[in-house]
Amino acid sequence: MKYFKKIVGDRIYLSPRNSEDVEIFTKWLNDFEVTDYTGRSGLVTTLEGEKQYLEQIKTDAIHLVIVTLENDQMIGTISLEKIDRPNQTARLGIFIGEASYRNNGYGTEAIKLILEYGFYYINLKNIQLKVYEFNARGIACYKKCGFQETGRRRKANFINGKFYDTVYMDILKEEFEKEGKEYIRNKNVK
Repeated sequence: MKYFKKIVGDRIYLSPRNSEDVEIFTKWLNDFEVTDYTGRSGLVTTLEGEKQYLEQIKTDAIHLVIVTLENDQMIGTISLEKIDRPNQTARLGIFIGEASYRNNGYGTEAIKLILEYGFYYINLKNIQLKVYEFNARGIACYKKCGFQETGRRRKANFINGKFYDTVYMDILKEEFEKEGKEYIRNKNVK
């Protein structure tokens, strides 16, 4: 089995990354439709460089891939990075690499799964993210998941010949609790 059902939702599950996926990640990280939204368009990702990255062990991060329940296809990645356990904070990172799965709610479901995991299993209090001002689809998704804008760094990102603002957003545990729903389907303790 290539993927492991660590966190299961309705249509997807989140699995630990697999170093065998290096070619897919390299393809995604050289695709402007992905990298313009992650701020990595100025970088060229090689197969060897991505292989080394995937093999690194990061103790302050949880990196998972998003996999469909229907056909076990990896469609993207999601992570909690810069986990600061004393202050109960982390930073969210996500992208859907497979174009045919974008704009279909998979990102929203993945975010809700990792928020529940972060707040109720890792005991985080605050999860933040950054997004670029032109990413209206991403901003709408984050707001749908309960994130609020907390500030901006003006004209801090140069992408495709223009400068754009970085928008900072976050969500607190008690704001996520207001939804009153559970998203993780494979919990043992209810």
